[in-house]
Amino acid sequence: MKKEKIGIFKANEKGFGFVKVEDELEEIFVAKEHTKNALNGDKVLVIIIKDKQENSHEEGKIIKVLEHERSSLVGTFQKSKNFGFVIPDDKRFGTDIFISKKDINGAKNNEKVVVKITKYPQRGKNAEGVIDEIIGNINQAGIDILSLIKEYGLPYEFPKAVLDEAQNIRGEITQKEISKRLDLRSQEMFTIDGEDAKDLDDAVCVQKNTDGNYTLGVHIADVSHYVREGSMLDKEAIIRGTSVYMMDRVIPMLPKELSNGICSLNAGEDRLALSVIMDIDSNGKVVSGEVKKTIINVTKRMNYSDVKDILLSLNEGTIEKYKPYVEHFRLMQELAEILKKRREKDGSLNLDIPESKVVLNEKGIAVDIKKYELSIANEIIEQFMLTANETVAEKFYWLEAPFIYRVHEEPDLEKITELNKFLYNVGYKIKASKDNIHPKAFAEILEGIKGKPEEKIISNLILRTLKVARYEPDNKGHFGIASKYYCHFTSPIRRYPDLFIHRVISYYIEKNYDVNQDVIERYKSQSEKYSGDSSDCEKTAQKAERDSIDIKKAEYMSSKVGLEFEGIISNVTGFGIFVELENTIEGLIRFENLGDEYYIYDEDRKHLIGERSKKVYKIGDKIKIRVILADKVTRRIDFEKAE
Repeated sequence: MKKEKIGIFKANEKGFGFVKVEDELEEIFVAKEHTKNALNGDKVLVIIIKDKQENSHEEGKIIKVLEHERSSLVGTFQKSKNFGFVIPDDKRFGTDIFISKKDINGAKNNEKVVVKITKYPQRGKNAEGVIDEIIGNINQAGIDILSLIKEYGLPYEFPKAVLDEAQNIRGEITQKEISKRLDLRSQEMFTIDGEDAKDLDDAVCVQKNTDGNYTLGVHIADVSHYVREGSMLDKEAIIRGTSVYMMDRVIPMLPKELSNGICSLNAGEDRLALSVIMDIDSNGKVVSGEVKKTIINVTKRMNYSDVKDILLSLNEGTIEKYKPYVEHFRLMQELAEILKKRREKDGSLNLDIPESKVVLNEKGIAVDIKKYELSIANEIIEQFMLTANETVAEKFYWLEAPFIYRVHEEPDLEKITELNKFLYNVGYKIKASKDNIHPKAFAEILEGIKGKPEEKIISNLILRTLKVARYEPDNKGHFGIASKYYCHFTSPIRRYPDLFIHRVISYYIEKNYDVNQDVIERYKSQSEKYSGDSSDCEKTAQKAERDSIDIKKAEYMSSKVGLEFEGIISNVTGFGIFVELENTIEGLIRFENLGDEYYIYDEDRKHLIGERSKKVYKIGDKIKIRVILADKVTRRIDFEKAE
């Protein structure tokens, strides 16, 4: 009897696909003729028709679609005389949607629309649907990002009841509330953020003690004081899970009255906080740490650029402007460097993969793409937040409190073996065994490639080898930062797990850590549910954010068609090579655009070899390219080899 399995179908735009079965590492390959009209994301029943061979997947045949993932989607409307079609933005959907004349509902040619599916594809026939919403013309400013928001079903407007509740929250802090808290308003502390940030949820301060130790204070907005369990605000925050940052707009987890208002740590204003106060020795070890409910008043709002100018550029004008506080920032730099050194010693992975910075004009059109430059100012905040997150996670782990942890498990040995096949060809190897996979083995490789041409490529390959971090109610450590205990505590304005554990911590502090078992069970049940929900929301947000960047990259490159650039081969596949330009933009050179000969693909070495010329293309090679296609609708950028 043939094996049957249930999984999620992941379609390729060429028609074939893979079925991902829960708790199975390998996916099942499904040829185009065996997909049985399954669409991308559908839950399917598949039978295995060919067992796994070396260097190949199991092969399967879909025998039944159990559940369609999507009931509606976003696409571009194309009108004929008596009917229309919607071409989906998601090219993996696999079919255009036929719209009868009565269901067009006023849609015009080349408009972005939301279409509700009324009939799924069967026996080679297209899906059918009805136009549910007209978003706007594809060339209209802002419609590209709005279409993406609709495609992912992101809740970009708050219900009236939620907004009313936010507007009715009183921002005044009573004397009674102040009396319950540690008053830190006289302490000098600073927010350090991007220049455009409006939701400021962390402030920091450092002191050096007479014994040579440092006292680090990380003060986080006490959002749980305002967003009460079971309130309309809380229910909406659970649904959203996270704020989503998409180019020129933010889809916040909380309304602006809280996120930019009474919860934001604006300089010169009294604010409620949860503060982690840590004693750290000269080796970067946290000797002691406590969490307090506090009232604070931020001394000065700083941005990354100014702090960098003070510490690295030694800009005299900026130093003069912030003269009373300069020593604070020098002390922060001193401690951040100690903490970073300790992390590197423990084996924390420094994956230095540059992010893209997209510059938009006043109409929202991409006019420049460049690397997002990180500086010592970013490093200070990162090191301080990591340390606070670890300290909180360890404290509440030993209290056996119901909690949400940020979990990053060690990679699978099979994936490390695959990675080593490539690393072997460039003179590296990750030492690992079934019982001993340590982040230090990866960290040593990353240290060895610093500044070399292959640095970015190997960093990316290591990133693909690692598992995806997620939220869990059980502590399983964080492989990437080589930490036994880790949680997300520092961003309750924009992440629900942080808000939830703030609520738990506040309750424990209020009850002097003598907590009723019924309350523990209630929070435990919530932590299990919110961990999974928040992980799902985070995945959706990350996909939407990545897609918004890809749209803008393609938009920017559409004016560069015909131009030549130099890039580096970032990946080699069985259908072509990916090339990355200096500005982080990546495009594909398909085989037919590489030259007039047949190429052989060596999967283990990730090489392409010309059959006649014996020309080898491998990851890390420099190559001159010409842009031949850039389409923001399909988010596709194609290159050809330039002679």
